[in-house]
Formats: sequence, C-alpha cells, structure tokens
Amino acid sequence: MKKKLLTLLVLAGSSMAFFASGYKESNTVSGQTPTPKIVNAMLQNAGDSMDAQLANDGNSFEVIGNMMDGLFQLDENGHAVPALAADEKVSEDGLVHTYTIRSDAFWSNGDPVTAQDFVYGWQREVDPDFGAQHTFMFTVFTPIKNAAEIVSGELPPSALGVKALDDKTFEVTLMNPLSFFDDVLAFPTYYPANQKFVESCGDSYATSADTLLSNGAFIMSDYQPAANSFSLVKNPTYWDADRIQIDGIHYQVLQDSQQALMSYQNGDLDTVFLEGDQIEQVEEDPEFKSFSSGFMWYIEENLNGPKELQNKNFRLALTMAIDRNSIINNVTKDGSKACYSAVPSELSIDADGNDYTPNLTQFEDVCRYDVDAARAYFEKAKAELGEDTMTLTLICDDATIQQNVAAVLQSQIEKALPGLTIELRVEPKKQRLQDVRSGSFELDLTRWGPAMSDPTNYLNNYISNNSMNTGWNSAEYDEILASTSTGSLVNDPEARMKALKQAERLVMEDAVIVPLYEKHNAVLVKSHIKNLQFHPVALNRVYKDIVIE
Repeated sequence: MKKKLLTLLVLAGSSMAFFASGYKESNTVSGQTPTPKIVNAMLQNAGDSMDAQLANDGNSFEVIGNMMDGLFQLDENGHAVPALAADEKVSEDGLVHTYTIRSDAFWSNGDPVTAQDFVYGWQREVDPDFGAQHTFMFTVFTPIKNAAEIVSGELPPSALGVKALDDKTFEVTLMNPLSFFDDVLAFPTYYPANQKFVESCGDSYATSADTLLSNGAFIMSDYQPAANSFSLVKNPTYWDADRIQIDGIHYQVLQDSQQALMSYQNGDLDTVFLEGDQIEQVEEDPEFKSFSSGFMWYIEENLNGPKELQNKNFRLALTMAIDRNSIINNVTKDGSKACYSAVPSELSIDADGNDYTPNLTQFEDVCRYDVDAARAYFEKAKAELGEDTMTLTLICDDATIQQNVAAVLQSQIEKALPGLTIELRVEPKKQRLQDVRSGSFELDLTRWGPAMSDPTNYLNNYISNNSMNTGWNSAEYDEILASTSTGSLVNDPEARMKALKQAERLVMEDAVIVPLYEKHNAVLVKSHIKNLQFHPVALNRVYKDIVIE
C-alpha cells in the first residue's frame, strides 16, 4: 500500500507540467514519453464547496463525483450500480439495508475505506451544528431512523439509524421501505468521510489539494476556492483504476461563454457549454449536442420577507407577467422548455414509461403568460397592501447568461405591472447562496436539479421544516408529502403519484415559486473525446469511461 501511495504522490507532484499545456495529441514517437491524456473541461463556476456533505451546487457535485465513490455510482444509462458496495442485504420488511464495503477500496492517503467512514459522513450531514443544506434528503426524501429528530436538535447525531457492524459492514435503518433507496446513493450527500483526516484539517478541510482526500477515480492535484482553474489526476489506488483510460482532468472556470467558445475553437478546451447566440453559430457542427440538464430555473420568493411577497395576489401577478417563451427563444436558445409547473418534465418517469409531468400547461389557471390577468391580480394586491408603487430586488449570479435572463425578467415584469420596480443585484454564486440561506433576499433567480428521478426531488423543498423552504407553510401539504414518504402511500405507486400531484397544485395555486424554464445543456465535445457521459440526475457529467482517441 505504501508503494501505491508513493506512486500517487509522484504522479500528483509532476502533474502540473502536463496540465500547463493540456492535451493536444495522443500519438507518440517511438522512444518518447507518451503525451498525458488530459480532458480540458469548462466549468461555469468553481462550485461552492468540495466537501461532499457541505456542497450545494451542481458543479461541486460533478468534481466531487470524480474524486469520490459512494456505495453506488451511475452507469452509462444513468442507473445506479454498485461502487463501494460489494454486497447488499435487505431485511424482509425492507427497513434495514446492510452493505459490505469493498476490500480493495482505499483513501488516497492509504487508509482503507470502512463502514465507520459512512457512519461519520452521514452523522456529519445531519448534525444541526454543521450547517449542511441537504439534511432534508435524510429526513424526508430517504427518511433514516432518527434523522428528523437529530436535525431538529431533539437527539444527538450519534442516534442516526446507521451502524458499523464491523470494519466492512455498514447498516442503515429506514423509517419505511423505499424501492429507490439504492438509486439515490450515487449522490454525493451520501458519500463517506474519513473522520481522522477531516478532523486533522479542521476548518481548512476541502479548501486545498492537501486538505482533500479521494477514494474515487481521480485525486485533486491543485485547488483553491474560487480558483480560475484546477486539476485532477488519475488515482492509482482506485479500486477500479484499470477502467480509467485518461490521466486527468483540467478544469477552467469560465463564466463568459464567448471566451469559452474561443478557447474550444483554439483547442484549449475539449468540451464547453454554449449559450444564446453561440448556439446558432455551431448547431450544425457534428460536435454539438443538446440534452436535458435536469435543472429547473425559477424565481424563488422570500415569503418571510417584504409584505408584497406575502400577498398571494401579488405572487400570482408576478408569475403571469413573464413571457417564458421569449426567454428560451431569444436568450437561452439552447433547447430549454418553458416551465409552468413545480416539477419539470422528462425526469420523473415511472416503470411503465409515464412522465409525471406530461403536460406543461396543467396549471394554466394559475401559471401562464397573461398580462391582463397579471394586471388584474396586481390591482387586487395593491388594494390589499394599500400601495400603488412597490420596489423589489432580484438577485442573480454574475454569469453572463443569468444576468441576461434577469434583465429580461426585469423588463417584462415592469412593463406588465406599472408601478412595480425590479432592481437587480448581481453577485458571485457563492455569495448569492449565502444570502438566500440567511434570508437576506427578496427575489432570487435560481435553479434546482434532482438527485434521482422522482417528483419529490422538487416537492420536498416546500415542506415546512425543509431547510430549502423560504417561508411557505401548509399543514395540508406537509401531511400529503408525509403520506408519500413515510406513510400509507409509500407502496402504492399510482395513489402516491396522484397525491403528489395534489400537493403540487397547492404549491402552484399559492404561487410559492415562479417557474421559468427547464434547462437544456448545449455543449460542444471534441470528436477525439469518447464516452463522456451526460445525465439529467445526480451527476451531470461523468468522466470515468472517457477514451481519448
């Protein structure tokens, strides 16, 4: 094991030389050192954290997914298949899942991956003093014994329904049987953490290459938060190292999509995201691809904030003032679809192939583009609020495309609703997320993506005690969601979906959010890059099977 670790350190130490030039040619001249096979990829932001339990951003999850494995991973079809789980046993009542950890799974410092690593990582996630944003996944999405009581402070993290029966046997006790439990375990929130290493790093954990630990396909060779670029190299201690055919990944953080396209055309990037007018320039290129990202963009409203947003008629006016088709046709131009529901289409597909959201106009009575109706609701709101003029602030990321979308929203809303002023506040994504978490916002242009294909990925956000909820409380809604996750409808798929649709209508009738569009990713991928996988759930890009020709 020490010999393997030494090899890894030598590789990581020499990695920067070949990352500096990037991948140009894979052919070599006899007798010369082969050119390292590096994938040069674009990220639209650096992510908010490389800590699997703390991360709350799709870009962070992608990078973490390169460095770490959970019990399961995604295959080429987006299905969950075993990773660190060598074996699984499920009790007859479906409540207890027992996993055997692979004997050849190691951390990049040489430590074996153990059942205790999962216990520690999961207890860390639900610890209310830690401040994780995805605790709801343990309390309502995949309810684990005692998780809700721990998050609320009634029980200590050690009471979580997880055990290390021995070094390689990890036991999980659920509140109710879940047929999709294994599917969600590919998501980084459920990854393990090496307690000794994490605690030795203290507050600096996951803030540099030296304070990151891998058990997956790649290891971070250089990294700083908010860096413009960083690199990963192949992890020779990875249990499935023979599968990995590339030497590493070099990420460049580029918010300017035009600059990214130029870098791609110059050969400095192997894959880029495209936006707006760029797509029309390259859509006939054989290297162009467009597909669902799984993300839904929407305006999040702080119902604990200004009195305008606490008024239902005002919220209905806001959602009917927006021409979503204009946004997707004239701004994003990437194949995205206008969205008028709380759950996007094409994601929540049942065993029979039925889409939970087959009809994008199912809530058109309360969510559509209708200026006359918007003004009528606005007049009611003004009378109820005793105001003729109002001002609200919309925050958005500093990425070019989001600033463009926000500017269009500002124009549309102000034109449709005379007397309402929308001020824009542009922030780095990390700052915007901090402001939302602290409640220091009024309107927020944001997105949400699924950990797996189920409507509760979205609907759980509106449960009263969910950390993602921004001020809407409905006992009826909470009761319905409870019945579909821990109650009587868990094992009745048809009745469960009907109940979830009933709950979704409550969200839409109260205009809890303003849905905008279902995001498609428009990308270019160099023809010599084969098998880069794109998924609409959990991890959007997976690099493990890439071959460079």
